[in-house]
Amino acid sequence: MRSFTALLNPISGRRASRTVWEPMAALLTEAGADVTTEETRSRTHAVDLAAEAAGRGDVVVAVGGDGLVRDVATGVVPAGGTMAILPAGRGNDFARTVGLPADLPDRGYTALPGLARLLLDGPPRSIDVLEVDGVIVPGNVYAGVDSRANQIINRFRRLPALPLYRISGALAIATWRAPTFTVTVDGVARRVRADTIVIANSGAYGHGLRIVPVAVLDDGRLDVMVVRAGMPKLSIGRFMAEAREGAHIHRPEVQLSTATAVTIDIDRPVPLYADGDEIVTPFPVTVRLLPGALTLIAPR
Repeated sequence: MRSFTALLNPISGRRASRTVWEPMAALLTEAGADVTTEETRSRTHAVDLAAEAAGRGDVVVAVGGDGLVRDVATGVVPAGGTMAILPAGRGNDFARTVGLPADLPDRGYTALPGLARLLLDGPPRSIDVLEVDGVIVPGNVYAGVDSRANQIINRFRRLPALPLYRISGALAIATWRAPTFTVTVDGVARRVRADTIVIANSGAYGHGLRIVPVAVLDDGRLDVMVVRAGMPKLSIGRFMAEAREGAHIHRPEVQLSTATAVTIDIDRPVPLYADGDEIVTPFPVTVRLLPGALTLIAPR
């Protein structure tokens, strides 16, 4: 029988984590599992708790959004542990990518018994992750107008998620001026003036956008998307609408490549984000692929 340590982000999803977790904890306990529950106080606290729980052999459950998934993975991967996800954030894009229901509160928890069985008996799978400046990133690293929009989202956490995600993009675009990036893909460097650069493992963010739809979690490669500058601002809204289905990658401004390591530098300050939160690190920054490094209980 597995034992579980659940890490709850108390502010995720407008404070939905405990509401989502308590009925799940009851189901696991009723089945005979040992369950420990911890609330996180910071990113560092979450990483430390995850590493400690993974070290004693518990399945570490991230009960929150994509940011908490990233922090738990940062603790679990070096410890060689196993993690799971109970989505309770605003976007839940990574949970959706691995096949978990991402709208539990809206569904009246009808999915919880099935998820409990997955946690208790589901076979783990190995997926790739990205690593940047010591942070393990299951989803994506990005810099540009997308990271500027993410800054806006994080300033207004109390607003409803979907309209906030859409409004933030318009606000970021309104004041955006494209920088020049130096992108080095597996040792080959080039300079490009770009609106955004995404280094993708999951390829999904922004509350349902398939921003890099060719990305696969366990294919042993990372995918790089460069959106060259020059697109009229009025066209960016259509670009984002196309990104919901992944149709934007056929635009001439979009360039895709694959790699195992990417270094990006930039000619002026632009925030670097990873799965919803800023990574405060100086440029140039290198993002590396760690193939099969995360053991995750999720549908295959």
